[in-house]
Amino acid sequence: MRGARIAAAAVVVAAAVLSGCAGGPSLEDRGAITASPGDSRHLSIGSAGFTESELLAQMYAALLGHAGYRTDLLTVGNRELYEPALENGQIDVVPEYAATLADWLNAKTHGPKAAPVASPDLGATMTALRRLAGARGLTVLPAGRAVDQNAFAVSRSYAARHHLRTLSDLGRARLPVRLAAGDECVQRPFCAPGLRSKYGIRITAVDPKGVGTTPAKQAVQNGQDQMVLTTSTDATLAQFGLVLLTDDKKLQNADNVVPLVNRSRAGGPRAAAALNRLNKVLTTAELARLNEQVDSWRRLPADVARNYLVAKGLLPKKAAE
Repeated sequence: MRGARIAAAAVVVAAAVLSGCAGGPSLEDRGAITASPGDSRHLSIGSAGFTESELLAQMYAALLGHAGYRTDLLTVGNRELYEPALENGQIDVVPEYAATLADWLNAKTHGPKAAPVASPDLGATMTALRRLAGARGLTVLPAGRAVDQNAFAVSRSYAARHHLRTLSDLGRARLPVRLAAGDECVQRPFCAPGLRSKYGIRITAVDPKGVGTTPAKQAVQNGQDQMVLTTSTDATLAQFGLVLLTDDKKLQNADNVVPLVNRSRAGGPRAAAALNRLNKVLTTAELARLNEQVDSWRRLPADVARNYLVAKGLLPKKAAE
């Protein structure tokens, strides 16, 4: 589902970044794939153009800057553009999502009909992802605590009335559920089919209002639908009186936030240490609150990112001023 959100974002890229990105490293550059990890002093951080990606990129830039790097940020609207640019060293660091990226690289390598390699098991997903990324001269740093994956929400009153905290609770309740989601939810294994087979939830219909859109949330708020497909870092659920139900049987794949870097330019231990400081503290709930500050409170991503890093002791106050 995330692919549609990224593809819809605006593409704002310098011409130099776009030139030559389509095919990945040229034959004469393939030696860089097996070269020792590099440590360039000037790193370009890419963003996919939606709020969360911009926030993460801003935090990466601030942490790398504090570690002694010169940094700049580039907004690139979709993975089809920024991943080849990353291979070519025209972008050095990008915030990514483990399961989504693993399956995307797998399809790019083995074809669109290749069996998925991502799963709810983070370790297995990371193993597959690192193998696929490494063959392209990319390094996947350790996964963070924050996860942005498909999630399902119901109204707070509905959850209280039926004593629901988890998707298993909803399955046991045997309530008829009309689900607000995208059209693809009818067939996607991690959506309606999975809710039926793994949880026994009685999905009676999929209301095609999109993933986490305002009309979809309003439909659950007013009782037209009983549940909405959104994401685990959705910043606006409380505004609609909605709460997430825990995916206690792990239907969704492990889409933990991961820094993806060009090995020859940013694959050394110094950059990894700087970025891992964020991975160790940033949680899913905190990432949702940061999204809310940008999307609902209209604060600048750079300010929100710096304030969070200062509050967590990852950046000195004077460095944020």
